[in-house]
Amino acid sequence: MSLKKIALIAALTLATHASAQNTLATAGALVIVPAYGEVTHPNDQVVATFFIEEQDKDKAAAASRVNQKMKQGTEIVRREDPKAILKTVGYYTYPVYPEVTPRPDGQPQPRPLVPTGWRVGQYLEVKTTNLANLPKMTAAVQKILALNGLNFGLSAETTRKLDDQRLIATYKNLNERVAAIASAMGRKMTEAVIETLDYEGSGNYAGDAAPQQFMRAAKAEAVEVAEPSFEPGETTLQMRLVGKVKFK
Repeated sequence: MSLKKIALIAALTLATHASAQNTLATAGALVIVPAYGEVTHPNDQVVATFFIEEQDKDKAAAASRVNQKMKQGTEIVRREDPKAILKTVGYYTYPVYPEVTPRPDGQPQPRPLVPTGWRVGQYLEVKTTNLANLPKMTAAVQKILALNGLNFGLSAETTRKLDDQRLIATYKNLNERVAAIASAMGRKMTEAVIETLDYEGSGNYAGDAAPQQFMRAAKAEAVEVAEPSFEPGETTLQMRLVGKVKFK
């Protein structure tokens, strides 16, 4: 064997030995691994809010018109969507005072104690999964009531069905991360043992995580209303998992 080959073998041996000395020992190592999973599903539920407001010098007259129109609007909803869930979410009565003009010295005039009229209004919340009929139902209701807002999301039944998929996706992500860590440590996956699984924030999807669509409509007249167009969109549900993994 030539001196050049002997020198090369010696250099490689020293490099391997030095590398081994610079590698951290991983036996018994406890690794904290965060993992994330998510699933996306088309929205299958909407909460529509309708309202009516009347103004009159006579408080009773304003309230009477509100009560009558809300009753008519409610009947339309029940006729167009019998399975919808209805809920009254607000009823208000406010006095209306004349506009106050500033005095010549710049100070405001004292507000009159007697109102010149009354504002009376009521809100109706409609929850439904019949999205196909939503434009037709909305147009029918808008003949009497105004559309104040739409909030698309997932029904409780769909959310429960997606829980299993979120669990599977999150646990899969944990395995992928542990495999990458094991490879970086020069260890095998079979040498890793899960000590603890801590699911955190698994219910963090109500309302706020979910994307919302909000629409406003002007006060409706008792005439034919063209059907509006709605895009329900989709919702992404997320889950977070923290695993404690120990290497043998």
